[in-house]
Amino acid sequence: MFHIVLVEPEIPQNAGNIARTCAATGCDLHLVKPLGFELDDRKLKRAGLDYWHLVDVHVHENFGEVEAQDPAARFFFFTTKAERVYSDAELRPGDYFVFGKETRGLEEELLVRHRQTCLRMPMAGESRSLNLSNAVAVAVNEGLRQNGFCGLERAGALHRLKWQ
Repeated sequence: MFHIVLVEPEIPQNAGNIARTCAATGCDLHLVKPLGFELDDRKLKRAGLDYWHLVDVHVHENFGEVEAQDPAARFFFFTTKAERVYSDAELRPGDYFVFGKETRGLEEELLVRHRQTCLRMPMAGESRSLNLSNAVAVAVNEGLRQNGFCGLERAGALHRLKWQ
């Protein structure tokens, strides 16, 4: 479906939650070093529950490795500094959604270089940012919505309930 790229993630629980989102939506997860945790971190594993076997996880030494592995791919960079709102972008299967570290986001140089594909999520008032795992879920679900949920189950659990 989509590729989720976490550049230098710091909090294992966020990465675990994102892995669970990837498992439920068919997205690949790319982790760009340095990581703020070990891949065998107890908190990381617990947040991802028993979904880890459902996720294709790729670990990269730097962001250049991610770009080099798929040079024809489209990359979208999520940042509070962007002009364009994420829901205005046409998202397609195979796109890469790039997110920065929790404390500082993506490096300015990367944002300047990819200015045309930087996206933001509107927020109220004095809010600085959304939680990383929530932002990833919002982006992925917008991409899925735009693409008719691409074969994912559309009828949820509520549809399967047997009403008395």
